[in-house]
Amino acid sequence: MATLDISRLTPKERLDLIGELWDSLSATDVQLTPAQEAELDRRLATFDADRREAIPWEDIEAEIDRRSR
Repeated sequence: MATLDISRLTPKERLDLIGELWDSLSATDVQLTPAQEAELDRRLATFDADRREAIPWEDIEAEIDRRSR
């Protein structure tokens, strides 16, 4: 395996490399702990509940346009 001197990379190049490494992993490569699974489930439930009360972007944009006239 080739060695890469990451200290010579720019911050953007390092971030791009992180993205490429992350994207190279499959779902089975990354196992969540039970605590992480529970937190993810909690956040998804909150997201679903909040989505029912959300205002569509088009409505917000129309309100901003209306107020700026």
